[in-house]
Amino acid sequence: MSNSVKAAAVQFTISLGEIGPNLAHVRQSLEKLALEGVQLAVLPEMWATGFAYKELNTLAAQTEGLVSELTELSAKHRMVIVGSLPEPHGGKVYNSAYVLDNGKLLGKYRKIHLFSLMQEDRSFDSGDSWLLVESSVGKIGVFICYDLRFPELARRLAIEGAEILVVPGEWPKPRQEHWRTLMRARAIENQLFVVAANCCGMTGKLDFFGMSIIIDPKGELLAEAGYEPQNIVATLDFDAMTAWRQQIPCFNDRKPEIY
Repeated sequence: MSNSVKAAAVQFTISLGEIGPNLAHVRQSLEKLALEGVQLAVLPEMWATGFAYKELNTLAAQTEGLVSELTELSAKHRMVIVGSLPEPHGGKVYNSAYVLDNGKLLGKYRKIHLFSLMQEDRSFDSGDSWLLVESSVGKIGVFICYDLRFPELARRLAIEGAEILVVPGEWPKPRQEHWRTLMRARAIENQLFVVAANCCGMTGKLDFFGMSIIIDPKGELLAEAGYEPQNIVATLDFDAMTAWRQQIPCFNDRKPEIY
């Protein structure tokens, strides 16, 4: 692994239930990012379909093909790609983030925390295990959207060695300050990089604020998107992360036997 990685978040307006235009946008974005030398690209939560609840099972049947296509794109662009899709599971589905690395599926993370306010728990099954993968760009821990509100999960990934936390999201207005604050908190308390992709604009009846973000282990913003579709790119400096962890050795100073 090199001492730095070029990372990106792909932000766009998801067409609800319409795989074709969503896939076309992702293809085009990855093509552009590859020309910029990007090695890690994060896509929004449910990037190909959005939360098209009435069609979830039908749409989920196409996920295997989408994963195959993303696998080919990751090989073509020599890139790690992460994004979540509906994974078929009996009468329900999982909200699963797939991690693809240079043509290989390293793993998939099934969203553990389902957002009951939006009734996700009625249509989805929740996952029961966290995911940390050793990739060509470093050790990646995976969150999906609402997971941000549960710091225990991020801490577990950090203890296990995570260097980058990737977060596919569909986080709507008006809670944009929660998104930014929680993201920075997860980065600061665990001294790791966060690369998060949100969608933007109107998807169905919901208005998404964008603000895809890349944050360093000190909690400083390396890149942040606005409200419009755009790709953000930043360099993750692992030497700087190591130096910061040595300067403030939080993990050595923990007292887990007390709490």
